[in-house]
Amino acid sequence: MESTEIRKLTDEQIASELAAARRKVFNLRAQAVTEKVENTSQFRTTRRTIARLLTEQGARTKTGAKA
Repeated sequence: MESTEIRKLTDEQIASELAAARRKVFNLRAQAVTEKVENTSQFRTTRRTIARLLTEQGARTKTGAKA
């Protein structure tokens, strides 16, 4: 998910996307322990998506902006 897409989301949508991304990282880690992960780049892209979501969430909290 790109940062331009994230800026268009509402606060509730950002929170739900963040929860989904965190679940995905958890599932990827569990999959890495129990079986072979086919695409290891998913770890990196998901972590970066989480960082983008948290950055936008923090910026909105700091400025008080509501989308």
